[in-house]
Amino acid sequence: MPWDPEQYARFESWRRRPAHDLVAALPSLTPRTVVDLGCGAGQLARRLAERWPEAEVLGVDNSPAMLERARTTPSRVRWLQADLGVWRPDRPVDLLISNAALQWLDGHERLLPELLRALAPGGVLAVQMPRNFDAPSHRLLYETAADGPWAERLAPVLRTAPVHAPDVYYDWLAPLTRRLDLWETEYLQVLEGDDPVLEWTRGTTLLPVLDTLAGAELDAFLAAYRARLNAAYPRRPDGRTLFPFKRLFLVARV
Repeated sequence: MPWDPEQYARFESWRRRPAHDLVAALPSLTPRTVVDLGCGAGQLARRLAERWPEAEVLGVDNSPAMLERARTTPSRVRWLQADLGVWRPDRPVDLLISNAALQWLDGHERLLPELLRALAPGGVLAVQMPRNFDAPSHRLLYETAADGPWAERLAPVLRTAPVHAPDVYYDWLAPLTRRLDLWETEYLQVLEGDDPVLEWTRGTTLLPVLDTLAGAELDAFLAAYRARLNAAYPRRPDGRTLFPFKRLFLVARV
């Protein structure tokens, strides 16, 4: 599934804010080793390297395009391309942080305990994941996928509920941690431009569709999806579009 760094960066200010909120919620620590799992173009990893100049910082991502973008900005962060579902650090980590990445992976009941076990004593796992999958932006995508001649091909590639409710994560992780903080925030994102919700999803949720369909068939899908989105997210009198977006946060210390 190819990532487009340019498309993803179109809404960078809104995508960056949850990362800031996640870092702000970290407990007091002076890590020697930091891993940004799903680092993308590297903004968060570089910020962590500046915050802890003595720490060894590693950014891991599975997208060559994102890592190529990360390497264009000089920093002391080390970058690694790897499958996030199977990669694990070869020695204990003091801070393992993941911002808007783990929602792409299945098996959270196995994955997150494994990440906790990768921490050094007193280490911290900090995770932020979108949990907007029952919002119109996503429900209408699934409806559009199910309604057309593309339904059979899109059914296997669209994941409708990849992130669980907070209490589910509590039950999985609380027995393994000394402290576990869980919360959700809904950001009222004020977007500008034409078809802004469609353009937002082009950078993330639509990627499996863009990877599966092409040509006139993709155009037809996007036209049907756009019409549904415009009805669900009408442009306001000032020309802007409101796009509420819910995200799940967890900060665990072992």
